[in-house]
Amino acid sequence: MQPGDRRGVDGQITRGTTNVGRLRRVDRWIAARAEIVDVLRSAGRPLVVDLGYGDRPDTAVDLHRRLRAVVPGVATVGLEIDPDRVVDDRDGVRFARGGFELAGLRPHLVRAFNVLRQYDESQVGPSWARMQAALAAGGLIVEGTCDEIGRRCTWVLLDAAGPRTLTLAWDPAHTDRPSDVAERLVKALIHHNVPGEPIGELLAAADRCWDAAAAWAPYGPRFRWLRAREALAASGIPCERPRRREHDNTLTVPWSVVDPAGN
Repeated sequence: MQPGDRRGVDGQITRGTTNVGRLRRVDRWIAARAEIVDVLRSAGRPLVVDLGYGDRPDTAVDLHRRLRAVVPGVATVGLEIDPDRVVDDRDGVRFARGGFELAGLRPHLVRAFNVLRQYDESQVGPSWARMQAALAAGGLIVEGTCDEIGRRCTWVLLDAAGPRTLTLAWDPAHTDRPSDVAERLVKALIHHNVPGEPIGELLAAADRCWDAAAAWAPYGPRFRWLRAREALAASGIPCERPRRREHDNTLTVPWSVVDPAGN
């Protein structure tokens, strides 16, 4: 059975708006993430699914090109629940109809961006579970949200057992404070951004460290955030410290730091 041939795809048709390069921040992170690259390189025939690519295929092609640079044998399939959006194969990417059931495929990586944003929070857990059940052994999911041109993004990295990390990423030149990403939090967290909730406390702490690093502002927002993130880690929040120079300002923390269920 070819992907897209099956009936009863799981999901709802959403707006489908997209732009060229909209997901470049998450794509850069994916291609540099050792645990993701290791999963793809260790697979005999690595398969990636871009779920919900929208009304044009550009972001699926962007992801494929970036991953092909680090995993030359990777295959990418773009899935859309709206049959009118399914396009002909192009630039090394196959396109087919599918939803959270992943069209019967067993991918090693799924990127699902700006899909659950338009769902109810109660639907997040079942949607995650449906994708998790379809993963190949050791497979991973990156589920997230961004603004219309990709300047502010958030995403969750999941494996078959559950969420591992939360990442916030933003354009240093067009974001005043870390908490500006709040309007683009993943659906699992956006309604919990209030005082006393873990995600609300994290964003407040990030802002405090950003304000305290004001003396570094003349060196630019990237360097200022580097100092702010160091202060955030020193305060006891286990945030990752990237080993490479970053284009974006990012904050990655274990899911346990922001888990609204307190697990």
